[in-house]
Amino acid sequence: MDIPDFTLGNSLTERQLEFFNTHGFIRFRQVATEAECDGLSQALEDLSNRFTAEQRQTVLGIPLQYGERPDGSAYVQRFAYASHYSSDIARFVNDSRFEPVRALCGSDARLAEVEKDGVVVNDFIRDEGSRWQRLGWHTDGLRDLFYLTMPEPMLNVGLYLDDCPTQKGGVRLIPGTHTQGFFKMAFSKLYFMDHRPDAREVALEARRGDLTIHDGRLWHRTALAEVSGPTSRRRTMYMAFVDGPQRHRSEESTMPFYHRLRKLVS
Repeated sequence: MDIPDFTLGNSLTERQLEFFNTHGFIRFRQVATEAECDGLSQALEDLSNRFTAEQRQTVLGIPLQYGERPDGSAYVQRFAYASHYSSDIARFVNDSRFEPVRALCGSDARLAEVEKDGVVVNDFIRDEGSRWQRLGWHTDGLRDLFYLTMPEPMLNVGLYLDDCPTQKGGVRLIPGTHTQGFFKMAFSKLYFMDHRPDAREVALEARRGDLTIHDGRLWHRTALAEVSGPTSRRRTMYMAFVDGPQRHRSEESTMPFYHRLRKLVS
């Protein structure tokens, strides 16, 4: 499948809307500058050092995923609620450039900063100390069941902080599955445990500063990198835009069941 190079403007064009509505995902080139990517990377490094020093295991009840560098030091590989803990990240994700994305989710949609998993950052790398190298097939919408509701409107919006060619693994998604019924969304694949390639899947390649959007009902996975070591590193910051009842989390919130399941199989 040939994925077009779109540019994000003040509103989405008819061609962009048609592509997204048909396939359930879209990619925009160079939404963030090199300087912005550098600043976000430094903010995440600072946040990782802070959480490591504090020996934090959860944020608002969601587990942090730690890995180990070659020198034996620990670092965070999966952040949740990154914008809640970093003013630099919060400033960026609330920038007006993302207004067309919010509107795509719904007229009353909002950025989930202390809902769902908030602004999530994945630091995937394939090396001996990494505990975050791939993620099995899943949809983002099914988590709503654990809040005793049917899946609600949600867009997962990813900003790439590293180049991600297919050699680095990265996102594999099945176009069009955002229109599937609830039964197929719940039972077509074994959540998180199934890593097998699908004949329908598409590799979502991206460059540093690119922005991708996928519908929360779309089947997707994160493939294992073909290369290893520093060249396999891929950091992506995901902003969730949601439209539904507000369910804010706090430091006293309990860990949702789907995270307990993910910890068992990741």
